[in-house]
Amino acid sequence: MSDQIKIRPAEGKWTIRAGGAVLGESLNALSVVEGDNPAVIYFPKDDVAMAFLDKSETVTTCPYRGEARHYSIQTKSTVIEDAGWIFDAPVEDLSALKDHIAFYADKATVECT
Repeated sequence: MSDQIKIRPAEGKWTIRAGGAVLGESLNALSVVEGDNPAVIYFPKDDVAMAFLDKSETVTTCPYRGEARHYSIQTKSTVIEDAGWIFDAPVEDLSALKDHIAFYADKATVECT
Protein backbone atom coordinates (compact mmCIF):
# COMPACT_ATOMS: atom_id res chain seq x y z
CA MET A 1 0.00 0.00 0.00
CA SER A 2 2.87 2.42 0.64
CA ASP A 3 3.41 2.38 -3.13
CA GLN A 4 -0.01 4.09 -3.44
CA ILE A 5 1.14 6.92 -1.15
CA LYS A 6 2.77 9.72 -3.11
CA ILE A 7 4.89 12.37 -1.37
CA ARG A 8 5.81 15.53 -3.25
CA PRO A 9 6.90 19.04 -2.33
CA ALA A 10 3.82 21.21 -1.80
CA GLU A 11 4.25 24.19 -4.08
CA GLY A 12 3.80 27.64 -2.59
CA LYS A 13 3.70 29.01 0.93
CA TRP A 14 1.46 26.99 3.28
CA THR A 15 -0.11 28.32 6.47
CA ILE A 16 -1.70 26.51 9.41
CA ARG A 17 -4.26 28.40 11.55
CA ALA A 18 -6.27 27.38 14.59
CA GLY A 19 -8.08 29.21 17.35
CA GLY A 20 -7.61 32.54 15.59
CA ALA A 21 -3.81 32.25 15.45
CA VAL A 22 -1.25 31.37 12.83
CA LEU A 23 0.61 28.30 14.08
CA GLY A 24 3.01 28.00 11.20
CA GLU A 25 4.05 28.90 7.70
CA SER A 26 6.21 26.88 5.36
CA LEU A 27 7.75 26.93 1.94
CA ASN A 28 8.94 23.36 2.58
CA ALA A 29 5.66 21.54 3.21
CA LEU A 30 4.95 18.13 1.72
CA SER A 31 1.85 17.07 -0.17
CA VAL A 32 0.86 13.47 0.62
CA VAL A 33 -1.73 11.71 -1.53
CA GLU A 34 -3.02 8.22 -0.81
CA GLY A 35 -4.95 6.65 -3.65
CA ASP A 36 -7.87 8.85 -4.70
CA ASN A 37 -8.01 10.78 -1.40
CA PRO A 38 -7.37 14.53 -1.29
CA ALA A 39 -3.82 15.67 -0.54
CA VAL A 40 -2.79 16.12 3.09
CA ILE A 41 -0.21 18.82 3.78
CA TYR A 42 2.60 17.94 6.19
CA PHE A 43 4.57 20.81 7.74
CA PRO A 44 8.17 20.52 8.90
CA LYS A 45 8.09 20.70 12.72
CA ASP A 46 10.63 23.52 12.55
CA ASP A 47 8.07 25.66 10.68
CA VAL A 48 5.33 25.19 13.30
CA ALA A 49 5.03 26.97 16.67
CA MET A 50 5.27 23.69 18.60
CA ALA A 51 5.02 25.64 21.90
CA PHE A 52 1.25 25.84 21.22
CA LEU A 53 0.97 22.08 20.78
CA ASP A 54 0.92 19.46 23.52
CA LYS A 55 1.44 15.74 23.05
CA SER A 56 -1.80 13.95 23.69
CA GLU A 57 -2.25 10.42 24.97
CA THR A 58 -3.49 9.34 21.54
CA VAL A 59 -1.23 7.11 19.48
CA THR A 60 -2.51 5.35 16.38
CA THR A 61 -0.87 2.82 14.09
CA CYS A 62 -1.13 2.73 10.33
CA PRO A 63 0.31 -0.40 8.73
CA TYR A 64 1.39 1.68 5.72
CA ARG A 65 2.95 4.66 7.52
CA GLY A 66 3.81 3.58 11.06
CA GLU A 67 2.90 4.88 14.51
CA ALA A 68 1.40 8.38 14.74
CA ARG A 69 1.67 10.46 17.90
CA HIS A 70 -1.10 13.06 18.20
CA TYR A 71 -0.96 16.65 19.40
CA SER A 72 -3.58 18.99 20.83
CA ILE A 73 -3.54 22.73 20.14
CA GLN A 74 -3.64 25.14 23.09
CA THR A 75 -5.55 28.31 22.20
CA LYS A 76 -6.39 31.31 24.38
CA SER A 77 -9.85 29.97 25.15
CA THR A 78 -9.81 26.22 24.56
CA VAL A 79 -7.89 23.08 23.76
CA ILE A 80 -8.40 21.52 20.34
CA GLU A 81 -7.89 17.85 21.15
CA ASP A 82 -5.89 15.58 18.84
CA ALA A 83 -5.66 18.25 16.13
CA GLY A 84 -2.52 16.96 14.45
CA TRP A 85 -0.22 13.99 14.16
CA ILE A 86 3.43 13.11 13.57
CA PHE A 87 5.05 9.88 12.43
CA ASP A 88 8.26 9.88 14.50
CA ALA A 89 9.48 6.71 12.80
CA PRO A 90 7.54 6.24 9.56
CA VAL A 91 7.99 3.08 7.54
CA GLU A 92 11.16 3.13 5.46
CA ASP A 93 9.47 3.88 2.12
CA LEU A 94 7.90 7.01 3.65
CA SER A 95 10.89 8.32 5.60
CA ALA A 96 10.30 11.82 4.14
CA LEU A 97 7.42 12.16 6.65
CA LYS A 98 9.79 12.10 9.63
CA ASP A 99 9.68 15.35 11.62
CA HIS A 100 6.61 16.59 9.74
CA ILE A 101 3.20 17.29 11.26
CA ALA A 102 -0.23 17.22 9.61
CA PHE A 103 -3.54 18.52 10.91
CA TYR A 104 -7.15 17.34 10.69
CA ALA A 105 -9.20 19.58 8.38
CA ASP A 106 -12.03 19.87 10.90
CA LYS A 107 -9.67 21.09 13.65
CA ALA A 108 -7.32 23.50 11.86
CA THR A 109 -7.19 25.45 8.62
CA VAL A 110 -4.41 24.62 6.20
CA GLU A 111 -4.15 26.83 3.14
CA CYS A 112 -1.76 27.92 0.43
CA THR A 113 -1.21 31.66 0.84
